[in-house]
Amino acid sequence: MDLNTENTIHASLGIEILEVGPDRVVATMPVGPKVHQPFGLLHGGASVVLAESAASIGATMNIDLSRQRAVGLEINANHIRGKKDGQVTAIATPIHKGRSTHVWTIDIRDEADKLICTSRCTLAIIDVA
Repeated sequence: MDLNTENTIHASLGIEILEVGPDRVVATMPVGPKVHQPFGLLHGGASVVLAESAASIGATMNIDLSRQRAVGLEINANHIRGKKDGQVTAIATPIHKGRSTHVWTIDIRDEADKLICTSRCTLAIIDVA
C-alpha cells in the first residue's frame, strides 16, 4: 500500500509508518513542542491521532480498496504517563476484523518501552461508489 502522507496530519506531526501488515502496524512520532500541551507534555490528542492512524492503516490492509474504506467510528485512550521529548512508538493489533467493523488495540510506548498511552479504536468499513 502506498501511503502518501504529504500535506496530511501525519506530515504535520512527523508521524512515520515503520511496519504495515494486516495484523500489525508500527508507527512513530517525535515528541516536542509541535505535539505539546501548554505545560510542555505530549498532548493526549496527539497520542490519539497516532493511535487512530495506526489502526486505520491496519484496517485498510484487510479490505478491498476498490470498493471499501476504513473510517474511525470510536476511539478511547488512557494516558498512562507523561512524555516531554524524544519519540513514541505505536503498535496496533486487531481484536476483531468483521465485514462492517474492525476493532484495534494500540499501545504507545517510549524509547525505554514504558507505556505512555493505551487505546482502542473501532473502525467502520464503508462501501464507496
